Amino acid sequence: MEAERRLFATESIGGRAVYRLHAVTVAAGILLVVYYRATHVPAAGEGRAAWLGMLAAELWYSAYWVITQSVRWSPVRRRPFRDRLAARYGEKLPCVDIFVCTADPHSEPPSLVISTTLSLMAYDYPTEKLSVYLSDDGGSVLTFYAMWEASSFAKHWIPFCKRYNIEPRSPAAYFSESDGLQDLCTPKEWSFIKDMYDEMTERIDTAVMSGKIPEEIKANHKGFDEWNLEISSKDHQPIVQILIDGKDQNAVDNEGNVLPTLVYMAREKRPQHHHNFKAGAMNALIRVSSVISNSPIIMNVDCDMYSNNKDTIKDSLCFFLDEEMGQKIGFVQYPQNYNNMTKNNIYGNSLEVLNKVELRGLDSVGGPLYIGTGCFHRREILCGRRFTVDYKEDWNGGTKDKIQENKYETEEKAKSLATCTYEHNTQWGDDIGVKYGCPVEDVITGLAIHCRGWESVCNSPTRPAFLGVGPTTLAQTLLQHKRWSEGNFSIFVSKYCPFLFGHGKIKLRHQMGYCIYGLWAPNSLATLYYVTIPSLALLKGIPLFPEITSPWIAPFICVFLVKNMYSLYEALSCGETLKGWWNGQRMWLVKRISSYLFGVIDTLRKLLGLSQMTFVISSKVSDEDASKSTLTAEPIRSRRTTRRKRGFRLHRSKEELRREEKEEERIDALDAVIAPPQPAL
Repeated sequence: MEAERRLFATESIGGRAVYRLHAVTVAAGILLVVYYRATHVPAAGEGRAAWLGMLAAELWYSAYWVITQSVRWSPVRRRPFRDRLAARYGEKLPCVDIFVCTADPHSEPPSLVISTTLSLMAYDYPTEKLSVYLSDDGGSVLTFYAMWEASSFAKHWIPFCKRYNIEPRSPAAYFSESDGLQDLCTPKEWSFIKDMYDEMTERIDTAVMSGKIPEEIKANHKGFDEWNLEISSKDHQPIVQILIDGKDQNAVDNEGNVLPTLVYMAREKRPQHHHNFKAGAMNALIRVSSVISNSPIIMNVDCDMYSNNKDTIKDSLCFFLDEEMGQKIGFVQYPQNYNNMTKNNIYGNSLEVLNKVELRGLDSVGGPLYIGTGCFHRREILCGRRFTVDYKEDWNGGTKDKIQENKYETEEKAKSLATCTYEHNTQWGDDIGVKYGCPVEDVITGLAIHCRGWESVCNSPTRPAFLGVGPTTLAQTLLQHKRWSEGNFSIFVSKYCPFLFGHGKIKLRHQMGYCIYGLWAPNSLATLYYVTIPSLALLKGIPLFPEITSPWIAPFICVFLVKNMYSLYEALSCGETLKGWWNGQRMWLVKRISSYLFGVIDTLRKLLGLSQMTFVISSKVSDEDASKSTLTAEPIRSRRTTRRKRGFRLHRSKEELRREEKEEERIDALDAVIAPPQPAL
């Protein structure tokens, strides 16, 4: 009976017997390898230094392997019950604020941003309880124009989605995957909505390529008056524009239903003030939203992570509103999935093992880390609240209970909260809001939340909640992993090191789980030594491994084979392919001796005061698209072709993915990239 009242279930994941057999075997092999190294040290002048270096590298690998097992011992799966949520709460559900962050209209095209925004506005959730905020750190009139266009298109798109229950609800993704034949709508209606979307994105892309907004369009909304010739992306006043006011009785779609609140924000930027990158934008959104909607739940996504599951909000509320465990849950994290990955991704960008093994493993010891996108938070925990057993959340706060205020007065009040100087001499960025001072502000913020007593959960539904744009070139892959490894290592060597900051506050296994990513970067040093020194020693006739006829070769071979066999088993069980796993192994080595190595170097330079923290925006368009976007004029037909090509690169069709898979197979056949042998540990 008790179980029937629960809004979610926690299930153990099978296969633990196989895992534990593997763990015991590898652990025994590691002990034998280390024993061999320690008892067979050669005499001075016969390669002792190289031998001791190998011992140090193998001790490092051994310690890191133990740390990685912390998330594999007892992973769990969460299963929410939306039907019970509906039966218990009906329409008495809390309001939700949704944050979307963008920073550059050229790296993150406005047509991509509004497609994500529209997908979030179209959730299967009471629209009067939804408020969507876009933070534009580029302060671009082009992005504001795209949002203004989206506010009009939403009047047709949202009822269309709900009338026919379509998915995904990103128009770019939906129209790239669907021809309308399998939907309940008539071909005429489908074509009408598609043509309306195509015309809108054509106008937006034309404006982006020309770099200006037509004067006749500027006259349609007062918000365009915020921009003048003196404004730049790094020097402008705060801008807050409520494009759709959900409290306004006239803010309805073409069927007369209330629309979600839609807000554009560009916080103030001045050259003499540090803006703290995405963390600063998130904190400005927390403050601005507090005077407009002030919902008790906040969700944030990156601008390229569109909603792929209409029920995500209800799934998340099953965790927060559960009567037995809900009061302990501070945030609900969804895995990061990509929609532009091919089956055998040649650059090893699949996150399947991380999503389905490591995040679920962390879930069993206190909760997954906050990865910066696809996450639902209690507003109170982002404002610094600690967990106490007697704390009760007020789920009735938010838009529906706010007193009707003049929209223009609200905008002015919100602007005062988005100035450069508002945070001076306050706890924002430290005890309140998203933390400052680290390239991966999301991870350090999640760690602080866990250390304040809150738990988190990972929800990984069969239909992914969010899909985004992943790196598709070697350069993008290496840049992304350099940023990730550098940021996580900077946490490890700071006062926020999980073993120090989390001591006595979170479980040891939880601390170890955080350190898996914090130690990505220093892994490069042991790897670089292991792949270079044995080869150089061999040239001098100095053996660093047992002879093949020696019985001591057995533990080396055992560790190598068993570890890689289990890695393959883990990848295949998570849905990867054999070629995909092999590509991941090749890229594992490439990343360790490039991205992670530079991550170590840059972190040490920052610690020594030789450089400052920077943030590089990952481009969401191909190089070809980027070059085309610099054109200032071209025929309308050519622009339409360019726009459609860009749309398909952001949300690629099955046909294009098949072509790319064939190209990968051709590259594999040529064996253009040959992976050197991996270290035994």
